[in-house]
Amino acid sequence: MNPVIFDTGPLVAWFCLRDQHHAWARQTFAQIPAGGLISEAVLAEVSHLVAKGGVARGKVLEFVERGGLTPVSPGGELPALRDSLNRYADTPMDFADACVVRLAELNTDAAVCTTDGDFCFSARTAAN
Repeated sequence: MNPVIFDTGPLVAWFCLRDQHHAWARQTFAQIPAGGLISEAVLAEVSHLVAKGGVARGKVLEFVERGGLTPVSPGGELPALRDSLNRYADTPMDFADACVVRLAELNTDAAVCTTDGDFCFSARTAAN
């Protein structure tokens, strides 16, 4: 199975019972093997947003530590991240989104798990 890169939305939905995408996230995560890729920027966003929903921030890190996700740091790719932020300036892209795009560029066989309707990215077209 191809690797899966996780965006913020599905993880927040999985942790937060009241999230509108919670049922979808539970069903989807049951079909995805452990060890998906998560950027440190997305991890920070998820930790922050689940706390707003009353979930302890430590639960997110505990999930990662148990092998649910593999944290990666595309932060050393600042020129590529900056290029993505500039290239997609007409969409609501933040640093975490740019990290997801960069991970997709580096892992062209990966799928991106997201709830973001603005995220219509193809690693193959971005690399050209």
